[in-house]
Amino acid sequence: MALHAFLQLSSMLRSAASLTLRRNIGLSAVVLNRAKELDPVQKLFLDKIRDYNTKSKASGGIVDAGPAYQKNLSEEVSKLERLYGGGDLTKFPDFKFQDPKFDGVAK
Repeated sequence: MALHAFLQLSSMLRSAASLTLRRNIGLSAVVLNRAKELDPVQKLFLDKIRDYNTKSKASGGIVDAGPAYQKNLSEEVSKLERLYGGGDLTKFPDFKFQDPKFDGVAK
């Protein structure tokens, strides 16, 4: 009886160890793959994103936005201000919730 329990426990430990080993090998394969050179398409995509980011920081907003874009943007913002009562539309609204006041519960 004790031998049977020991063999069953041993089998469970072996399966848990093999599962852990497979996961660690899978994780290490991903880490080693990242260390290699990127796929050319991925590299091009990342280069374009980084290029846009630097241009966006340099221009302080939308890249290659002309006067027509700025005019359209200001018209739309003024429409929204008229519709929703003004305020700063570039800022997230502040919500203030107050706890409700409860009357005493009669026993």
